[in-house]
Amino acid sequence: MNFHFKDIFSLFYSEGIKVYALVGKSGTGKSFRSQYVANKYRIELIIDDGLLIRNNKIIAGKSAKKEKNFISAMKRALFRDETHCQETITAIQKEKSRKILIIGTSEKMIFTISQRLNLPSPFKIIKIEDVTTKEEIETALRIRYTEGKHIIPVPAIEITRTSPGIVYDSIQVFLKKMPFWRKEKSFEKTLVKPDFAIPKQTVLSKTTFMQMLSHCFYEFDYNIKIESLETEHFEDGYKLKINLRSPNKIQPSYIPEIQEFVIDSLERYGGIHILDAKVDIVPWS
Repeated sequence: MNFHFKDIFSLFYSEGIKVYALVGKSGTGKSFRSQYVANKYRIELIIDDGLLIRNNKIIAGKSAKKEKNFISAMKRALFRDETHCQETITAIQKEKSRKILIIGTSEKMIFTISQRLNLPSPFKIIKIEDVTTKEEIETALRIRYTEGKHIIPVPAIEITRTSPGIVYDSIQVFLKKMPFWRKEKSFEKTLVKPDFAIPKQTVLSKTTFMQMLSHCFYEFDYNIKIESLETEHFEDGYKLKINLRSPNKIQPSYIPEIQEFVIDSLERYGGIHILDAKVDIVPWS
């Protein structure tokens, strides 16, 4: 078996690293709860929406929340830009940390980021429902979809240095005291209103949805193509009906995962509330 230098380097650099994942739908409070999870499992590094964070400081990367549109935001979050990706890999190598927490809307997203950053598959996957209450999730969703606010898990000063225009407010979060802490811990987080999350007055066109969905499916599985699309606009969001085709047979059990990826991507990086997305597979012709 032949190995390239990059393959050998990747194996060496990721050896011994444990990847933890915090997974939940868009707007459910993952970034808000990230520090709690990191402290519980003594994780040094956090990867969230294109950023590499340590001790409340951004040490590498660029936030997807600074991007101007859906496609660039999604690419940033998934480390599709080679320079951005390599910068983050180099920073992880220098940190020599043994544990990394990746925040994502789906397991598919977590595995994609791990692969891009030459990291091993997740050692432990934590659901947002495991670390917060139903009431807290409902509150987070209300703030996201009525006010368009997102959280970045670092102090406001870290964001204002490069993108002061998106900063809305800062909040102080106090964590419950744990046995290995000498005193109660608190962390500052930043509320931002990204350009892509500002509600638009106009109804999105079918062409706009086609562009965004084409990018979603390319990220999920580049073999999948859109056969047809129907959109319906309501006061509080959109309903979609999507017919897909692929040269590879798609099992019915795979469809819910596709639907979840589409909805989470549109809501997280498009600031669009999706009420329903029905996905069907048509035969390849």
